[in-house]
Amino acid sequence: MGLFSQAAFFTTVNELHALPLHGGKEVAFVGRSNAGKSSAINTLANHVRLAYTSKTPGRTQHLNYFSLGDSRFLVDLPGYGYAKVPPAIKAHWENLLNVYLQTRDALCGLVVIMDARHPLSELDERLLEWFMPTGKPVHILLTKSDKLSRQQATLTLNQVKSHINEFYPNCTVQLFSSFKKVGVEEAEVVIARWLATD
Repeated sequence: MGLFSQAAFFTTVNELHALPLHGGKEVAFVGRSNAGKSSAINTLANHVRLAYTSKTPGRTQHLNYFSLGDSRFLVDLPGYGYAKVPPAIKAHWENLLNVYLQTRDALCGLVVIMDARHPLSELDERLLEWFMPTGKPVHILLTKSDKLSRQQATLTLNQVKSHINEFYPNCTVQLFSSFKKVGVEEAEVVIARWLATD
């Protein structure tokens, strides 16, 4: 049974004071809108509709918690970089994300979703630079890798690896495809290690 096989919706949070006091560990998933975050979560959980996927980017507007059992949680964060959102809501999200990512003690690692065809956008880099001082590990999933040839995918992976090794030492990266179920076990191994009890 995989780490995510027991994943079940736990709660949704729109205010910092409502963050659950569960005494366990959590891993957060974040990425640019339309990078395939919800699809990646659903693929890892082997569940069609666990995280809500939509043709309209920016549908995740809260911090959505999914229980993995044993006081371990996956947190689906709002996507970033989607412009068609009222400024007040965007400002609220940004504050929620900023404070959560910087101060949440239960957070033991961050999974950043990037479209393999457009990795390391300016917003992705800004997020990585900003999160690095926490000292917590980051794992990048290069999603939609099935849309690249094997040669292109390998080249992209090596380029991203080279970049993060230079600038983001506590960061790792892999190829991932929700469509072809590529990279599921590799991602599980990394996340399970983060969530292992000390």
